[in-house]
Amino acid sequence: MGAPGIAAALAAALAFAEAPPRAVTIATARGDHQIALRTDPTGVPVLPAPQLVSALGGTIRLTPEWAEVTIAQQNFRFLLGAPIYRFNEKLQALASPVNVTRDTLFLPFQFVAEVLPTFIAERFRYDRRNARLVEDRGRLLAANGTGGKLAGRLKSGHLVTVDAGHGGVDPGNPGLYFPRGVREKDVTLQVAMLLRDELKRRGVTVRMTRTTDTLIALDDRGGYCSASCDLFVSLHVNSLAKRPGFTERRGFETFFLAEAKTEDAERVARMENEALRFEAGSDEPNALSGLDFIVKDLQLNEHLRESARLAELVQGGVGRVHTGPDLGVKQAGFMVLTSARRPAVLVEMGYSTNPADARYMASTVGQRQIAASIADAVVDYLEEYERRTDAAADSGISAR
Repeated sequence: MGAPGIAAALAAALAFAEAPPRAVTIATARGDHQIALRTDPTGVPVLPAPQLVSALGGTIRLTPEWAEVTIAQQNFRFLLGAPIYRFNEKLQALASPVNVTRDTLFLPFQFVAEVLPTFIAERFRYDRRNARLVEDRGRLLAANGTGGKLAGRLKSGHLVTVDAGHGGVDPGNPGLYFPRGVREKDVTLQVAMLLRDELKRRGVTVRMTRTTDTLIALDDRGGYCSASCDLFVSLHVNSLAKRPGFTERRGFETFFLAEAKTEDAERVARMENEALRFEAGSDEPNALSGLDFIVKDLQLNEHLRESARLAELVQGGVGRVHTGPDLGVKQAGFMVLTSARRPAVLVEMGYSTNPADARYMASTVGQRQIAASIADAVVDYLEEYERRTDAAADSGISAR
């Protein structure tokens, strides 16, 4: 990683550490372990590495220049006295230097809140609201594959369609506070590719609507989730038109297809449906015309109920990592969802018109956290569905 990359990563790390907790809880199958935080001479929160490593069943090896920490069979090498570490043969930035004080190695709190959940996402997740690092061995089994099943009782063979919103001549919203030249279409594609990788690590097959900067018609996107597909997930970035206080609104929300119940939900659907104007020969049909067709079909109406549950799980998952407020699960008439013939959701990952949201969505850490949390939610949904399917099969009724 060059100097610009280190600077960018360091800026993201410092932004994360603005309001640290007084202590962090390490939650494992062996029980909960609470570790008090302290601040280093630069004011950055740190924690004693021996307590953390002991709670996670890892090891520490100190040399005059390096501290090697091994957790979940993954090796992190910290250069003592410097704000950098090596993982997978690449240098990464830290919020502050790693030091040994009175024979005790201290690591930045960032290692618990960002590094482990990012690079070992199949095993760890960080619950920001409760300051808990949660170890989930089921995710590790899902990534490695055991006995043809994934994460507990999840069977193999699932297919999920991931849709990166906008693309090509349709840039999406301009991304007021994204880095120069970055638009909504760029962020949605980056997160979509990470989500694809996270799902594959969990053993789920993925179909992408796009993997390059190209335009896919709204009506065509849902068609990628056909009879063999289980779920459709569309990724987007929210924004507001310029008006007094418009940069203050922030947060994330997850939508499923139904008639909008609030003016704001209608606004978001209208904004995303405007992508039709980039499609050749489009007459910009009313989004609700597709919705009317769907709600008249009993089977598809059942998919809407499943979509609502998927949306709830996705919203809860993203809420455990996102720096912005939880705006909840909502419903609206999105054209991109009308052609999906399976449970489908649309995730608005934050506001590009808000500096904090934009910084989080444009950061490598933020994108990885969002992707991993959505992947977890998808696996949770599929596990739930299989349990209901198995129960229904035993009783002779349909699960959906």
